[in-house]
Amino acid sequence: MIPIRYVEPVFRPPSEADSLILPVTDGCSWNRCTFCEMYTAPQKKFRARDEAEVLESVRRVGQQYGDAVRRVFLADGDALVLPTRRLVAILEAIRTHLPAVRRVASYCLPRNLRRKPQAELAELAAAGLGLVYVGAESGDDQVLAAVDKGETFESAREALLRLGAAGIRRSVMILNGLGGRALSAQHADNSARLMNATQPEFLSTLVVSFPLGDERLRARFPGWEPLSQRELFVEMERFLSALELERTVFRSDHASNWLILKGTLGADKARLLAEIRRAISAPEDARLRPAWARGL
Repeated sequence: MIPIRYVEPVFRPPSEADSLILPVTDGCSWNRCTFCEMYTAPQKKFRARDEAEVLESVRRVGQQYGDAVRRVFLADGDALVLPTRRLVAILEAIRTHLPAVRRVASYCLPRNLRRKPQAELAELAAAGLGLVYVGAESGDDQVLAAVDKGETFESAREALLRLGAAGIRRSVMILNGLGGRALSAQHADNSARLMNATQPEFLSTLVVSFPLGDERLRARFPGWEPLSQRELFVEMERFLSALELERTVFRSDHASNWLILKGTLGADKARLLAEIRRAISAPEDARLRPAWARGL
């Protein structure tokens, strides 16, 4: 049994499936995004984990599993809200007790970097923080305000550029369909503009979904209308067409996605666009089920 206290449910990016999940906070310090249900359960109310508990967990994992751990993901929603001193202590403990670890990653809210000078970001990179997942969701300020993201195009742009300058790789997530029908075009255009301005190492798209219902979203965004499958493909085609990326690894393979797309932008842009255009032109009865329904 892993000697770590987990508070369910536990979330992590798909690419962290083989990582040790190490909670350094519980919940999300913002937790107001109306499209997100990840941290709304009462037990996920935001709090920083006790530093001694986290360090002891790292030590005990090292005792039990030694060199078996290769990757660590710092949970929950935004580990970088912690003071840099605490994060460095955790990273140093990982280096000491889990010497085989080759990558430490975390989620990151752009807002949580505003109080961290550039020298502190460089310090985190030197201590071993190698990758952060930034849920930009959209590059459009109107969409971001409508879903109470608490960020803007500019705040996301600044955070992504500062992370890149510190040598921390960035994996950015954009939500297909977040702007609904009314804001679909500007959502696609400005999300592409944000990506072009920051050139992240990784980019993924997910389809907005509401397993518990969309009441929270509609309370602030009353005119929101979901996109049909074809409209989601059209929005994706518009987004991909506007991207001018050099060496970004692109994935649209989350369980929410209707169409699996994988490639490197810009080398594979023409192929990816051809695939999405075939999906747009396919007869209605030949269109795809989402990935989760296909066992992917």
